[in-house]
Amino acid sequence: MELKKTANRRIGSRTLQFASPVAIKAWATVAGRKENEGKLTGQYDYVFEENRLGQKSWERAEQRLQQSALELALEKAGLSFHHLSYYMGGDLLNQIVATSYTARMTDVPYIGLYGACSSLAEGMIVGGCMLDGGYGERVAVCTSSHHDAAEQQLRYPTEMGVQRTLSAQWTVTGSGAYILEPGRGEWSILQAIPGKIVDRGISNSSDMGSAMAAAAIDTISCWIEDTELLDDVDYIVTGDLGKIGYEICKKQLIQRGYAVDGKYFDCGMEIYHAEQQDVHAGGSGCGCSAVVLGAGFLPQMKADVENRKRGKTTCRLLYVGTGALLSPVTVQQGESIPGIAHGVLIEYSPTDLQEV
Repeated sequence: MELKKTANRRIGSRTLQFASPVAIKAWATVAGRKENEGKLTGQYDYVFEENRLGQKSWERAEQRLQQSALELALEKAGLSFHHLSYYMGGDLLNQIVATSYTARMTDVPYIGLYGACSSLAEGMIVGGCMLDGGYGERVAVCTSSHHDAAEQQLRYPTEMGVQRTLSAQWTVTGSGAYILEPGRGEWSILQAIPGKIVDRGISNSSDMGSAMAAAAIDTISCWIEDTELLDDVDYIVTGDLGKIGYEICKKQLIQRGYAVDGKYFDCGMEIYHAEQQDVHAGGSGCGCSAVVLGAGFLPQMKADVENRKRGKTTCRLLYVGTGALLSPVTVQQGESIPGIAHGVLIEYSPTDLQEV
């Protein structure tokens, strides 16, 4: 099915149709040793063998992760900082300091974003809209997370050895950076779906998958109803619902009559070998979908087309970043956890098959 045409660039209730595609020119993923022992072994651009990364604190280690991903993405694109119109992104640390401290070394206009683990998708939406509107030539979007930094801030320092519940997810030590440009590329962002806050009253901070699932269901359902493109998308990929949130989301989507079985995946389940690596419900963190998308799904889209999987000459993926918008203070006060899910529709189309 062809993409719907709309004068005001919005389809249905909230799906945004870019006037022309926004190219993902290049990307890079960096990860820790535990991540490289998972399902994506050998597929990251760089692997750090120890979590401290030679830094004095976990927080500085996370900033180093993000800086490394950004520098590698620019190198792969043949660019440098001065080629960027904007740098944007976020992380899980208070005041998104890993992102801000990375931005201060770039001398580039900076837009800090916070959508928790949905921040990469949020950045792709904001960056895509700015490029589609003609407000820049090139945007870098980057997110990161670090297991020890996140645990120290949001739960208990890992040095305390606190027993984790079976519903808990393992925060990924990793970062992914993406360089966006106006116009069609091999990988292009065609549409964006800003999310809405959905809160089902869940207050267990060790079960964020359940808290985020409702927001993912809302955004995916909205996109399906707005565009009627479900049959034409090859993958639907959520950010980091983990095993529990994934099962909730999948069940609800099928009950609503959406044929997602066989095409729906979750990054939190695609990064680790859950039982062998003792990560309980799976992976999470701003770095989770950032590295799984770049190291796993984008290359898989290309492989599908090259192998003519399903007989198609293009491949489309709906990427829905999911976030739990909580803080240590709100958890201590007994507040429920608001969920958010932002989405972008990505297409892979080989250069030699693209329309002139």
